[in-house]
Amino acid sequence: MEQLTAEQRHLAKLIDEHVCKFPETDSGNEQLLTTVYDYMAAFKIIMDSATRLQMDYLSQQYPGFHRFGKLLESIAQGISTGAIEVPRDH
Repeated sequence: MEQLTAEQRHLAKLIDEHVCKFPETDSGNEQLLTTVYDYMAAFKIIMDSATRLQMDYLSQQYPGFHRFGKLLESIAQGISTGAIEVPRDH
């Protein structure tokens, strides 16, 4: 596996630390959801620069990073199926 960059590790750790502040409960997930936007750019930087293997490694090392990715994935699925409505002006 290629080595992760210092920036990739740093961003993954930031996301992990933030996400781990919220309990894995319905109310914790709702609170986390209100803060997702602030960390999406960092997640995108990692996604754009990491291999699949590196993403898997980061997900194993940082449970909050994994949880963040799964949350974004479920939001994307909800939007694509129509379960989550997105206003037309966005």
